[in-house]
Amino acid sequence: MTPSSSVRQTLAANLRRERNRRGLSLSELSRLSRIGKATLSQLESATGNPTIETVFSLSRALDLPISDLLETDPSGSVTVVRAADTEVLSGEGVDLRPLRRIQTGGLIVEVYDQQVRTDGRQASLGHAGTEHTIVQSGRLDVEVDGHLTRLGPGDYIAFDASIPHGYAAPEGPVRSVLLLQYRTPRSQQDDDESAVNAPH
Repeated sequence: MTPSSSVRQTLAANLRRERNRRGLSLSELSRLSRIGKATLSQLESATGNPTIETVFSLSRALDLPISDLLETDPSGSVTVVRAADTEVLSGEGVDLRPLRRIQTGGLIVEVYDQQVRTDGRQASLGHAGTEHTIVQSGRLDVEVDGHLTRLGPGDYIAFDASIPHGYAAPEGPVRSVLLLQYRTPRSQQDDDESAVNAPH
């Protein structure tokens, strides 16, 4: 599935911001992320088609949460996310729908609806954060650092997401909930605390 123009534009703006904030050239980011310079240029101009693999590689290279690249900021005391209104980010074997970013204290948690297809294996070299997966239906194979675990409905797994890992659904499609947990960078915590404690 091709990402919509809104996803491409959001990623383009956030990627440019994060790369410039770090003082990285396209060539330097290409080396860190293992993504071609031409592809990065297309992503920054909102003409490329980002995949899960691309976004996770950028997250790893820039050491930031996925939602910092794809963030849409919900507001209000009640949040409802309709399946039909959510952009799908596809990879070799997984379709991800971002549902919510939760930030509290020194933690950020991203909530995703994750569907693992039977037509491919979703592999990751690793990225920032801790990964949590809860299987809703189907049988899910999770490989972490070369060790395979098979999960069924209701089963849960958590691991350091910086370790190479992968997902596969050998017996049919799998529906699961993916949570990505990050620690807030110290500088951001200090900024947040300063803003709270500043005189009004």
